[in-house]
Order: sequence, then structure tokens, then C-alpha cells
Amino acid sequence: MIRKFGTAMLAVGATLLISYGVAFGAGLGAHRDDDDDDSPSKVNGSIDIASGAHKGDLSTVNGSILVGSDAVVGQVKTVNGDLKLDSRATSKTLTTVNGSINVHDGVHVQGNVHTVNGSLHVKDAADVSGDLANVNGGIHVEGAHIGGNIDTSQGNIDLGPNAHIDGNVVIEKDNSWHFGFFSVPPPPRVVVGPGTVVKGKLHFEREVKLYVSDHATIGAVEGAQAIKFSGDHPPE
Repeated sequence: MIRKFGTAMLAVGATLLISYGVAFGAGLGAHRDDDDDDSPSKVNGSIDIASGAHKGDLSTVNGSILVGSDAVVGQVKTVNGDLKLDSRATSKTLTTVNGSINVHDGVHVQGNVHTVNGSLHVKDAADVSGDLANVNGGIHVEGAHIGGNIDTSQGNIDLGPNAHIDGNVVIEKDNSWHFGFFSVPPPPRVVVGPGTVVKGKLHFEREVKLYVSDHATIGAVEGAQAIKFSGDHPPE
């Protein structure tokens, strides 16, 4: 799944590059002021949406996108840049190729949150209706709800306290190259914190260190042996 996801994400990036490159070359005004456009898009540059604003889809190629608190937007896409939604903002989807995604408290994402190379951080009381996925980078879900799966290949996963995951938690096989003169990275660390509920399976296709709080509720575990811990955090 993660390989198909990575290929699809790269295709999204290529599509953005081609479409905006054509628009830019044709002089169609790729650089637009988001104050005057319901669906601002750029080739090079960041997009900053004011708090409380209502916009359509947001997209850029080389730049980050910031959506202010209480704003409502459509799909949010970039190729090279970070995405950030401030408190209580709403969007349809969040997609980047090379960049991190930060979803702040009370945010609602109606679909998927995807990156290839970058970390994912979902804060307290946020609600992501779809999947949360990357290839390279850590994933941290605080006291938030994820309606779909959490899926990655490399990087640590930290859930909770009080996270609620409806789908599966998956770490797929590591297909990256590790040359002999580089040290092999340690196995990913997966922490299911106190008060956290994972309704689906915890499925691992590579070695991981899995720590599960004695106050967490999880489904079946495949490919790892859970290590129980008490308190707020497992041992370092």
C-alpha cells in the first residue's frame, strides 16, 4: 500500500508542476493574491490564509501553506513545503510530497492527510476523517480522532494520550537502500499511550519496538510483541 501511495503522491507533485508550469509560461497569472481569490494557487511562494476566512482549494508547488484559525478551505496541496492548520480550521484534504503536516487543536480534516517525506502531528481534539499516512517521518497523534488507518514505512509512531484510532496502525516493510558504510537505523518505536483506543489491528511488516500502556485498548497485534508499561510514558 505504501509503495502505491508514494507513487500516487509523486504523480500529484508532477501534475502540479506541469499544470502550473504551463500556466506560468502562458502568463495566466499563477501568482495570485489569496485575499482576492477563492482558490489561490502559486508556482513559487507560500500561501497564508487569514483566520476565519472561507476559501476553496489551495495549491502551490514550492512553498508552504498556512491556514489560520477557524478558516474553512477545500483541498490543500503542495509539492515542496509544509502544511499547517491552526486551531479549529476545516479542510477537505491535506497533501504534500516533501514537507511536514501540522494539524492543530480542534481542526477537522474531512479526508486524508498524506505526505511522502515529512512528519505528521495531529493535536488534541482534532478530527481526521480519513487516513493519516507518510513514508519517511514520525507520526504523533495526541488526544485526537483518526477515522481511517495510520500507515508508514519508516519513523516512530506516538499515539496519545487519549487518541482514538478507528482503523489499523501499519508499519510496512522498509524497502530503502542501506549502504554498508552507513549504520542501519534502529527499528521504529511505536507507543500507544494511556487512554488511547485502537479499534483496528496493529500490523507490522518489519521489526519494531511496541510499547502499550496498561490503560490503552488495542486490537490484534501482528508482527510484534507488545511491551506493557505504566504511567504516562514508556522507558526511554
